[in-house]
Order: sequence, then C-alpha cells, then structure tokens
Amino acid sequence: MAHVVVTMTRSANQIDDARATRAARAAIAAFISRLSATTTDNAAWDDAYNAISSAAAADWAYENWGKTSADYPLYDGAVVIGPDRSSVVSAYAKGKPIQPSVFFGEGFYQQINKAAESRQVPVVNFIRTETGIALIVSQAIQPFTAEGELPKLSVLSFYKDLTSEVLDTFSNEHELEGLRLAAVPEPGRLNTPITDIKGGVIGHLVWPSKAPGNAVFHQVYPYVAAAVIILVMFLGGVLLVGALEARRLRRLAQAAIFEANHDSLSGLLNRHGLLALLEELENTDVAPPRLYLIDLDGFKAVNDAWGHAVGDDLIRIVSNALIACHPEIVAAARLGGDEFALVQIGTAAREEIEETILALFTEPFKIDGRTIEVGASIGAAARDGDVPPLELLRRADMALYRAKANGRGRAIEYDPELDRERQRVAEMEGLLRSAISNGTIEAFFQPLVSATTGAVTGLEALARWRTPTENISPEIFIPLAERCGLIDALGVHMLKTSIEHAKNWPGLALSVNVSPVQLCNPEFAGEVISLLQELDFDPKRLTLEITEGVLMTNPEQARRSIDHLKQVGIKFALDDFGCGYASIGALRQFGFDRMKIDRSLVSALDQGSNGADVLRATISLATALQIPVTAEGIETSRQAAILREAGCDQLQGYLIGKPMSALDISSKLQEHAA
Repeated sequence: MAHVVVTMTRSANQIDDARATRAARAAIAAFISRLSATTTDNAAWDDAYNAISSAAAADWAYENWGKTSADYPLYDGAVVIGPDRSSVVSAYAKGKPIQPSVFFGEGFYQQINKAAESRQVPVVNFIRTETGIALIVSQAIQPFTAEGELPKLSVLSFYKDLTSEVLDTFSNEHELEGLRLAAVPEPGRLNTPITDIKGGVIGHLVWPSKAPGNAVFHQVYPYVAAAVIILVMFLGGVLLVGALEARRLRRLAQAAIFEANHDSLSGLLNRHGLLALLEELENTDVAPPRLYLIDLDGFKAVNDAWGHAVGDDLIRIVSNALIACHPEIVAAARLGGDEFALVQIGTAAREEIEETILALFTEPFKIDGRTIEVGASIGAAARDGDVPPLELLRRADMALYRAKANGRGRAIEYDPELDRERQRVAEMEGLLRSAISNGTIEAFFQPLVSATTGAVTGLEALARWRTPTENISPEIFIPLAERCGLIDALGVHMLKTSIEHAKNWPGLALSVNVSPVQLCNPEFAGEVISLLQELDFDPKRLTLEITEGVLMTNPEQARRSIDHLKQVGIKFALDDFGCGYASIGALRQFGFDRMKIDRSLVSALDQGSNGADVLRATISLATALQIPVTAEGIETSRQAAILREAGCDQLQGYLIGKPMSALDISSKLQEHAA
C-alpha cells in the first residue's frame, strides 16, 4: 500500500508539473500572439505605408509609435528600419531614442533581413537587450492590400520586455506562482527555456512545483495504515483534482483561441477570425453572405488632434454601433487601424444595410466632452458561386478603394469592371514608365505674348504623350504619375527636355509646370539647381508654375523649396488663380512673381453680365500686390481686348497660339523675326 501511495503522490506531482509546463508555454504563446497581432495591425496599414514612404517618415513614426511606447501596455519600444535594411528611420524605447544595433545587438539586423524577405508574415523571436530579455516582432510595412509588385519595404519592429510585471501577468493568468526569469535552470524548480533567433538559450522561466501530491500525502499519511477508506478518498481526491485541472486547461485553451481570433482593442473578430468565419459559412446551408468593408473618413485627424487614447475610445464606440446596426449583421471585425468589416446573412437589400451603416455617422460622437465627427466609406461584395473568403475580402476592398476615390462617404458594390479597370491602370502605368524612360513623352510649347506689343516674351512647356494609336491627355497620365510614384521622374524629364529646347531660343522666358508632389519633395530644389548647372541654363529665364493646392497640403515644405529656388533667380507663378482657395495672405507669404488667371474667369466673360467685373477685380488685386498677371485660355479678340484694358500684361491661349512642337515653335519664331 505504501508503494501505491508513493506512486500516486509522484504521479500527482508529475501531472501538475506537466500542467504547469504547458501553462508556461501557453503564456508565452499568448504573449507572442498579442504582440504579433499588434505588429501586423500597424505594419499592414495603408496610412503607415504611405507615411513611411514620405519625407515625414521619422516624425510620423515617432507620433504614432515612438511617443506611444513611453506608456503603452502592448509594447515598450518601436523601431523602423529603412528599405536598405540598415538605415534607422525611427527607434524609441519607452519614448526615448535608442541605437538598435547597440540596444539589441547583432541579432537585430538578422531579424530585420528575415522580416523584409517574409513581408506579409511577422518574424518573432526573443532577444537579449541592454535592459534584459525581450520579445521582438518585426514585419515589413506594406499596404493592407498590395496591388502590383511592391518596392523594397521598410520594416517595423515592436518589442516587449519580459519584466516582472509581465511575469506577474503570466503568473496570474496561468497559475504559475513564483514565476521569474533566470539565467540558468535552478535545481528543484520547473523551467522553460527561452531561445533567440539562432536557437541559443538566453534565459529560463523558472517556478516552484506546487507538488499537490506531496501535500495530499502529508495529510493522509497518518491514516494510511489504519484504513483503506482513506486510500479510496485519496484516489477520489486525485481524480477530482485531475478533472478540475482538465476543465481549467480547457478554459485556458478556449481563451487562447479567442485571443487569436479577436481584436484586443474592440473585442471584434480580427482578420484571421473573419476569414475563419467565412470559411465556416462556406460549409453550411445558410444563404451566401455579403461582406461590407467600412473605412472611417477623418480618423487620422482625430488621432492627430486628440491623441491615441481618444482614438481608441472612438474605435470602441464605433465597434459597438456597427455590430448592433442591423438584425441581419451576424459578425463584425476590425481589420486594423480604422477599417472594419461586417458580415450580412439575410434578405435585406444591400442599399438598406449601407444606409443603416452611413446613418451611424450622421451625428457626431461625444467622448469626454469632445465632439468628434468622422464619416465612413463602404465597399460591399456578395459571395457568388465558389468564391473563397480571401477573394471575397479582396473584392470588398476593391469596392472600398473606389468608394474613397469617389469622394468618401460613399458606398460601392464590387463589379468585375473594377478589376478590369485596375488591370488597365496597371498596364497604363507600365506604358507610362516606358514612355518616360525612352523619351516618348514630349515637350510642346505654347507662346506667351505681351498684351501691349503682341511680341512673344516666353513659352510654357506642356507634356504631351503621343502613341501610335492615340494621344493620351495630360489630365490622365499626370494624375497617374502622381499616384504610382513616377511624377518626380516625369518632372525631371520634362524640365530637362524643355530647357534643352529653350537654349535654342535665347531671350525668351521658359515656364514649366510643377506638381505639388514634386514641390513637397525635400530634394526637389537641389535637383532643379543641379540640372540648371548641368545644362548651363540661366535660372533667371526659368519660371516654375504651381497650383494653389500645394499651398494647402504642405505649406511649410513648399515655402522651403520656393525660397531655395528663388535664391538662385528662379521665378514662381501661381497657376489657375481663381478656381481654388488661395488667399491674399498666401500670395504675400510665398512671394509669387506672377499670377496666372484661370481660364474659367476668362471664359466667364462670354457667359455672364458680371464676368468682366470679377476679372477686373482679380487683376486689380494682383496690381495692388505688384504682381504681374498672365491670362490663359484666351480664344477670342474680345476677351483679349477686355484683358488688356483691365491691366493684364501677358496673354496665352488658342487665339495667340496652340501648343506646338519645338520644331514648329522654332519656325514660328523665325517667321516673326522675318
């Protein structure tokens, strides 16, 4: 009997030790899952991808990640490494800057290289830092839905220290009393090793065994020899403990599964949970679901104005409103950032659901006395046939992209034409890239003449793309170049080509249009100056034309670029004045050398009784500010006469001359000279 008792005691201890070891591994797995989900939510984020690709990457990363790390419970530090896998864009630990190579050691860049290659899959490892041992998760910063081949990507890394507070959380959640971190295993204690990226052991989680069998044995030992009934009670107690432990482990497993499929902030399903639900619905007899993707319009402004805490509160409020917005909504998910998904099963019309969702955002939200207004854009897709969950999600995302492009606050349902249009845009992008590289895009020139003498005083360079089958409008390929990142290459090509031709027309000024995207590039001014030096072109002959939009989007960078270029003699003209929001203050602040009146004001001379009065007032404003005026879009002699009388000193339009090739311009100038 003594042998039986000893054996049972030992078995009870072993069962509990095995339970504790599994609990320790479950604690580590849950810890990894939480940090991985947080990293994916921040890395697979359109706003982050666009911001990290911009000149303001470091500031943006600090505001969104670096500053937050000072007191954020989900991570202790955030590091962004550039596409070259070595340059540090941003690196903060507890809100303070760090040197990653010093703080993490040589294993850090092995992690970065692996994450850059993995792209969509986060790379997870434990690592030794200056402050101890930490869990680090790295993932390439990318659009939520990648279209086409992506360039080399920057990598975002979040790390969380294995502090005493974290270990206390492990202990409380998984019943591991006395859990702590040790360099080596300790005799008489249970342990689980912690390994780094190379597989080397860098520490151990150690904790004392509860030894429940010993406790029970000491209680019943005095009575073992006296009564067999005590043995029966002991066996019953062991069985009861085992049953309770099995139940508790099942609860822990269910909790881990819940965490893996749900968003920690909102409590809604995450992307993994949504796809799992859609796969489950595929294997049932219910009606095909319809998926709605909702993106909040203006959420970034909320974070910028009020901080992440208020933004998180707004996410929770919107989450609760979305899940309860309609009886046929069976599930809701948060896919990251400010993007949500709803699953509808039922007969309600798509329009009814969309109107219900949009109605949630008609009134402002109240958070801690603040009035916060956000809108929503919706993309919908219905499952037809054997459409897999990932394809259904992609279709809804395509529709959402179109809804936002159409002006936000819209709802669009997926149509196969969206895919065909995307394919056409991709093909057009490839053609545009080739056209820029091989010089197919040409510079045409439209004369600028003196309003008093009629003499040609300058030429405006205009981009023209002629193909064997058609002429592609600048209104199509210039916005395309801005969207796909080719505008800088196109701008340099146009500027270089225009200057090379203008060198053949001494004495004439050259005007070249500049995209707001170019002007907001910190390297733009230096590139222009280098090009002028390379081509030996007088900067005083060059005028760069910009629109009012750049004054609104990034005035500080625009001001720096303008001031730098004006120092070498380059002039600036405000193009399309009168069709936007430029103020008198902006005209003074940026020191424009010329104002170009929008063609809509010129054409209004023939359409309304007060058109001439508005035009005269605009020119009088420029005259008062001592800014010379060019009128574009002149098509009739009457328009030209009114503009001369009003004080306009330079004219441009089809009446003066259409855009012409460099050869035709040379011929025209020779005719005038003769």
